[in-house]
Amino acid sequence: MQALLSNLLAQNRALTAQGMVANYIPELAKVDPQLLGICVMDIDNNEYSVGDYDVSFTIQSISKIITFICALMDCDFDKIFQTISVEPTADGFNSIASLEIKNMHKPLNPMINAGAIATIPFVQGATYTEKFNRIFDFMKTMTGNPALSINQQVYRSESLTGNRNRALAYYMKSTGIIDGDAEELLDVYFRLCSVNVTCKDLAAMGVVLANNGIVPKSNHRIVSKKICHIVKAVMSTCGLYNESGTFAAHVGIPAKSGVGGGIIAVVPKSMGIGVFSPALDDKGNSIAGMKILADLSQELDLYIY
Repeated sequence: MQALLSNLLAQNRALTAQGMVANYIPELAKVDPQLLGICVMDIDNNEYSVGDYDVSFTIQSISKIITFICALMDCDFDKIFQTISVEPTADGFNSIASLEIKNMHKPLNPMINAGAIATIPFVQGATYTEKFNRIFDFMKTMTGNPALSINQQVYRSESLTGNRNRALAYYMKSTGIIDGDAEELLDVYFRLCSVNVTCKDLAAMGVVLANNGIVPKSNHRIVSKKICHIVKAVMSTCGLYNESGTFAAHVGIPAKSGVGGGIIAVVPKSMGIGVFSPALDDKGNSIAGMKILADLSQELDLYIY
């Protein structure tokens, strides 16, 4: 496995010269586009890492998985889906049009920006600070990394420039999808997107989902099997925004991307994978990251469909 991962990195390193970093967030524009790393953790506690696997980057939209898990743990399943659907989208991850003309103003799924913002209120907590702490603490539990921290520079950058997300939140407030203080809600969203992680953190999250909610190292269940099934299904159909169908056809495993360049992938009953390469395509997904996952899936016959 170690040799295979090294070969795949070498074969795909040239792809880091394609695409662009997420320069609409000023701090992310400073990230080196040539960074490339991968980590694989399997349910038998084997770990394999190559490249820039220990370089920190912000989790961005991969945090939506943790928010969704916490909401499913804390709130009735049917109540959540009265507000947020689980349908794929052909529109961009920050589309306003889809809220206005589709699905009776409900976000199409919890993996796009509007859906993630609308998911936060379903998480347990009397205040938005408590809701943030609930999600952030569970992120530490899922990764097995109690030292996770917020990148304050990225947080400030996102908060200052996140006008599209503000538009989404205030539109949903105007249609009754969310209530309460929209700015406090957005602050939770921006902070969650700004958590520093590594490929190893993503792989650790992924292997818990692969193992149906049980942490392999401790054999302790932290998520129910039912919730894991729901989350992996939504990752499969919605995890790479309006490129999810292409990814499913070429790679064939549940995954979730973030504009920081990370991708978390899950091979059910087998392994979790974390990939990092910040050069993105026009859909907001890592070009080299997707190709490495496609090659790895082909080499190991990981395709689940």
